[in-house]
Amino acid sequence: MSDMTDAIVWPHRELAIQEDESRLELKAELHQFVIERLEDDGLMYEMERQELQGYVYDYARIYFKQLQGTHFPQDMNALVNELLDEIVGFGPLQNLLDDPDVDDILINGPKLIYVERQGQLTKVPFRFMNDQHVLRVIRRMIAPFGRRIDEANPMVDARLPNGSRINAVIPPLAIDGPCLSVRKFKAESIDIDTLLQNGAMHQLLMKCARSRCNILISGSTGSGKTTLLNVLSQYINSGERVVTIEDAAELQLRNGHVVRLETRPPNSEGQGEVTSRDLLKNALRMRPDRIILGESRGGEVLDMLQAMNTGHQGSMSTLHANSPQDALLRLEMMVTMTGFSSSEVLVKQMVATALDLVIQVARLPSGRRVITHIVEIQDVADEQIRTQVLYAYQPTSEDFRLVDSMSAALREKTGGERE
Repeated sequence: MSDMTDAIVWPHRELAIQEDESRLELKAELHQFVIERLEDDGLMYEMERQELQGYVYDYARIYFKQLQGTHFPQDMNALVNELLDEIVGFGPLQNLLDDPDVDDILINGPKLIYVERQGQLTKVPFRFMNDQHVLRVIRRMIAPFGRRIDEANPMVDARLPNGSRINAVIPPLAIDGPCLSVRKFKAESIDIDTLLQNGAMHQLLMKCARSRCNILISGSTGSGKTTLLNVLSQYINSGERVVTIEDAAELQLRNGHVVRLETRPPNSEGQGEVTSRDLLKNALRMRPDRIILGESRGGEVLDMLQAMNTGHQGSMSTLHANSPQDALLRLEMMVTMTGFSSSEVLVKQMVATALDLVIQVARLPSGRRVITHIVEIQDVADEQIRTQVLYAYQPTSEDFRLVDSMSAALREKTGGERE
């Protein structure tokens, strides 16, 4: 094969232009031609991307020479890159997966691809050839995990080897074609100053995390709940044993003694499911100092609250809610939905004695993620959970203000008044 590919400068494909139907057809035919040649030569499953570059480039030259004589397209290098994405990567998504500035990738069918950068969603000029092309990429993503997606199993969750989390839904549930959502894993360390700009608030949260306060982080999708959980975890003493429970492992705890557990969905026969509640019950037998539950969403809430009330102080979790008050109501509702037979007041008492703080996070219209409230949970009075807002975000000045001082109980737990 030719050595000329050593000198190729592979362009950044973010500059790709919108493809017309004729170019998509050309790519499909070229892809089939190259695949057949690779299989005939026994190279399809033997080489990594870098090794295949030269072969794919030469096969593409042969294809165009047969089709158009000596005329080659000006974007030959880009075509070869896209072919390599199809052969060893994830097609049109590969460039977006490799882009460090992209946080989320959302596929709403073959011709509608959106990404989130710095909290803002934008449409990108990439596209798939058709629904089958999207489905082929989805199946390639989930194949290493033994998952399947078809009409009998039209939804699937999985985690890529790099930690990115994916969710796919296909027809008949997805009316307009296969849909894919990718939440990318950020491997870089998290700088607390990017999230906490207020020094006094930083001091409070640092003290609460170190002092083993039980903390619930509330917010909407993409508001920064997991990011804040990662930030707070860096203040956990390295001598403490921490067990994490997640649906898809995203936490990046810096504590040296961490046991990571991940749920498992049922197989194609509906067997083998391991839920968060299963893992939480098992975690209690693993001698944890703290338990970190990635998200509270069902029956595991009851076990988590009981763990917080029985010696596993410093435990943390996240929950989808629009305000601290909504978060508490959701907790109460999820406890009652487990079949826990008790009075409403006792459920409130369980929540109030388990939690010390609720931290509300939000994503602003500008894309910036901020902590909007820090609320202390006190006790139950007049059949209601009493709370006290310690900090509140001021949208007009984009600053935080002290609303009230913490209670004597929390001040004693954290070792004194805030600085």
